This record gives sequence, structure tokens and C-alpha cells, in this order.
Amino acid sequence: MKNLLPKLWIFIAAVLFLPLLNASEYEYYNWKPEIYGRNPQCMDIPEDLRLCFNVGYKQMLLPNLLEHETIAEVKQQAGSWVPLVHKACHPGTQVLLCSLFAPVCLDRPIYPCRWLCEAVRDSCTPIMEAFGFPWPEMLNCDKFPEGDVCIAMNTTNSDDMDTSPGVSSVCPPCDNEMNTDGILEHMCASEFAIRTKIKEVKIDNLDRKIILQKRRKPVKLGTLKKQELKKLVFYLKNGAACPCQQLENLGHSYLIMGRRAGTQYILTGIHKWDKSSKEFKTALKKLKSHKCPTYEPVFK
Repeated sequence: MKNLLPKLWIFIAAVLFLPLLNASEYEYYNWKPEIYGRNPQCMDIPEDLRLCFNVGYKQMLLPNLLEHETIAEVKQQAGSWVPLVHKACHPGTQVLLCSLFAPVCLDRPIYPCRWLCEAVRDSCTPIMEAFGFPWPEMLNCDKFPEGDVCIAMNTTNSDDMDTSPGVSSVCPPCDNEMNTDGILEHMCASEFAIRTKIKEVKIDNLDRKIILQKRRKPVKLGTLKKQELKKLVFYLKNGAACPCQQLENLGHSYLIMGRRAGTQYILTGIHKWDKSSKEFKTALKKLKSHKCPTYEPVFK
């Protein structure tokens, strides 16, 4: 532990002055984790590791705390979480994820605190469920330490933040701006995309049931079969109460994205079909060739 402490305090001193999205600081508590089972290597965090580049430290350990052994594997898996960070469901989301995907370069692994994991889980699960994803087993909070040395947000700065779960002011699939990256991120959380108009919207228990007009043009079929396209009905999960401006303007054509979850088709993104927007036109051009992170191995 003697060799660990100097490096640990140098790291603490550094990150206290470096911003991290809405959550800008780390704290550490005394916990004695197991030593890495394999020889770890210290490497620079690459620029294309979008989840954790500029996170507040420059180097990470491999294997990481999720047992990813190559940087290619880390980038593939971590990319799936970037949209969740952008949804800002909890100020500690990036802190939690980067402590696992890109752990700071120290002599021993330091895991996130259990309470941080639980706070992020409780706040972000409704967002994930809206896109048809459960909270994954890989982030089972029971695996993480309750105290001692662990990674947390600085409670001094986070006390005035509302970190409790609640109803989003806007339904997550509807909460978007007309920009290329946002549209592509919604597509990466989806299995298919179509162009169509909406005929009717009904409340179905806690969900909204979205009935489409007959004319439906596939933009990217993905896993959707042509015969399924004819019978397609979308559900906005837990969307009975949250606002969705797009579903209140039924005269427009929309780029609608979705994915299958069990026996239902979940609405994962809805953007006004607007060819006058340069951002929208750019997104359409990139849509079919855009390489998305792999979601299935992450959200399981």
C-alpha cells in the first residue's frame, strides 16, 4: 500500500481541478481490492475512446475492470454507453463507467463505490428501459465495495444536484436536437429506421401506443422484415405522462427508429423529416454506412 499512496494522492490532486462533464471530481475511500490476476499494462487513453477521453486523467490500465484485454474491445463496448452519458440521467454516470472501462493507472484496481453505482442505476434505468434495455448484469452494484477505497463523486459539489430518479421532463426518444451526431446515436440504439406519418396515438397502461399511417418507407431495415413493416406498431415505454412534441404534431413526416423488445417494437428515436436541415441531410447520408458500437454484448 506504501507504493500506492503517493500515486493515489498525485492523482487526487490532479482530478480535483479537472472538469468531467457535470460531475467534476473524484474522491477515494480506504478499501483494499484484490491485486490484478494478470500483468496490467498502462497506456494512453486514445482520442477515439469517446466515453473516457479527457475524463480527467490521461492513462488507463489494461485489462480493465470489466476484463477487456484489448483497447479495440474497450472502444467497441464503451461506445455503446456514450448516448446514456449524453442523456445526463445522473451526474456520476461517466465517473462510474470510466472507472470500469478505463481505470486510472495505479498499482492496484480501485472500483466504484456501491452507492455511486446504485444512484446512477436508479436514475438511469428509466432512460434505458425507454430504449428497451435493462440495467446490465455487468453493472450489478452488489459487486462493488460499500466503503473504504473506492471511486465516488465529490459529495460537496454533488449535494445540490438532484440525483434521485424521477420522470424525465421529455420522453427520452423524443428529447433530441436536429444534429447529425444525435440522429446517428439514436440510430445506434435502434435496429431499424423508417419514414412515415403517425395516424393515432393512444395511452396503453403506462405506455403510449403509436399507430402509423399505411405508407411506410424503410430507411434502414436492419432486423425488420418487410412483412413486419406492414403490421408495425410502436410503443413509447413509460411514456404515458412525459411530453413528446413529435407525437402531438401528426401532420408531419418523421424519421422513426425502433427496436424489438420481446413481442413489442419500442420507439427509440423520432425526428422530423426535414430535408431543409443540413444536419438531417448529412445524417441520412451517413445512416446506412455508419458503424455503430455493438450493443448486444453490453446490454444483456
